[in-house]
Amino acid sequence: MTYKSRAYKEPKDPVGTVAELFAGVGGFRIGLARAGWKTVFSNQWEPSTKVQHASDVYIARFGADGHSNEDISTLEEISPKKFDLLVGGFPCQDYSVAKTLSHAKGLRGKKGVLWWEILRLVQRHKPKLIFLENVDRLLKSPASQRGRDFAVMLRTLGDEGYLIEWRVVNAAEYGFPQRRIRVFIVAKKISKLARDFSPYTYISEEGVLARALPNFPEEMVCSEIDIDDNPEKVSKYFNRGAGGKSPFSNSGVYFDGVAYTLKTQAAPKKIQIQTLGDVLQKNSLVDSSFYVDTKDLKSWKFLKGAKNIERVHKDSGAKYVYSEGSMAFPDLLSNPSRTILTGEGGSTPSRFKHIIKVGNQYRRLTPVELERLNGFPDDWTATNTGGEEISDMRRAFFMGNALVIGLIEMVGKELAKELK
Repeated sequence: MTYKSRAYKEPKDPVGTVAELFAGVGGFRIGLARAGWKTVFSNQWEPSTKVQHASDVYIARFGADGHSNEDISTLEEISPKKFDLLVGGFPCQDYSVAKTLSHAKGLRGKKGVLWWEILRLVQRHKPKLIFLENVDRLLKSPASQRGRDFAVMLRTLGDEGYLIEWRVVNAAEYGFPQRRIRVFIVAKKISKLARDFSPYTYISEEGVLARALPNFPEEMVCSEIDIDDNPEKVSKYFNRGAGGKSPFSNSGVYFDGVAYTLKTQAAPKKIQIQTLGDVLQKNSLVDSSFYVDTKDLKSWKFLKGAKNIERVHKDSGAKYVYSEGSMAFPDLLSNPSRTILTGEGGSTPSRFKHIIKVGNQYRRLTPVELERLNGFPDDWTATNTGGEEISDMRRAFFMGNALVIGLIEMVGKELAKELK
């Protein structure tokens, strides 16, 4: 398949207006614009850094009008005050792929407080629709009380008068060239449920996410989860002593204190599967710096391979064996790619970076190829507001934090119907 990069275009006749939090380099905005939405406000601020790289790229592509580069906790309100849809790929809680479960502090960690800032702005503006994205581990956070953080989120947002649905989505299962797995959360303002409301039917057929991303239920009935009306009690007692399993399946809907959850699998309609090989640039366009020196191949192969290494615990001094399985080497061009991580950039050999074989040579993925895996226009992150070039490492970091734009477009089209 020949890859075709899609340029960004502002919608001429918008279906509705959007406020975008944690905007990054604009993935939500691009996808929603393709679905007819106009973004009227955006906020992007990265803590603990003087140079606001992502915000600079955002302004370079969309302009400064309506954009805010300030700490969300200092943001009194969103301007303009009226908008239809609030969106955001809000930062993960205090865990990542590389951290152990003992460090999974969840909403109690530093980044967890951002949920309360989202909620504060929801309370102030009461948008008709909300669309959020996070890592799928959110449904299982923290390690000590699986699902507690998500239960707190459902309860506190639901108390503002929202019906909330969620879905864990693998982009590759809907035809995109990356196996990026995220949880999508959609909420709409309602006062009460219809008399004939069926959670099972809503999750599998009628909901925004079910319509946008068709699924097939693997179970015959929904599980019901009662969530206490006191968030402090939820935080303290939810799922305590449950044996390390979250009660939340990969799909569900919540309203008025009860979550209904169901395990589903993707059941897309007509799709054309894209692979890692489909997004590759022509060899003539790839700089020599992306090719791997033959002397480094041994390190790459070792890091990608299975291993059992004896180590010593730094606190207790006890010996243990660290084990990990093998990974594909090189990455298969005939399959969708693995998830892009923020550490994808740089030439240092790594277990988690992609490495491909082209002819008789091995190389890393270029920034443009990483952009394509997320559906961004080519060279979207190449320069900042001053026209200065962004480093390859920083561009890879952007894409490790980004989302798959095509999925946002699909959900955005159904949100437009919901608004009407």
